[in-house]
Amino acid sequence: MQRDLFSIGALLATPDLEKMHNHLSKANIDERSYQGPRARNRRMREGARALKAFILPGGSRKGAVLHVARTVCRRAERRVVSLQREVEIPPLVVIYLNRLSDLLFMLARVANVRTGAGEVTW
Repeated sequence: MQRDLFSIGALLATPDLEKMHNHLSKANIDERSYQGPRARNRRMREGARALKAFILPGGSRKGAVLHVARTVCRRAERRVVSLQREVEIPPLVVIYLNRLSDLLFMLARVANVRTGAGEVTW
């Protein structure tokens, strides 16, 4: 995932659309790329309690750090969506960031449950 994020960063830093697509193909980022975070998220969700309320960020140190990573990822997703209004960006980038933030949310939930911190609902 870290390699994917570096490739996405290089893609976003390239104003030339042709070069942008070359970055994606060289980095092997395609629809299968975001299936990894999605599949991991699905497996973790099977072991987690069903959500019946919003979860407040926090909990254990690990859980809190994962919640911060999730919010940073969501912020990046929103900025890319805004950038799409000005520059053509492959939809795959937004999809990848969205799936990654979902995965980070589940990782935070699992970390809090495993450490006994539990979850605080809103």
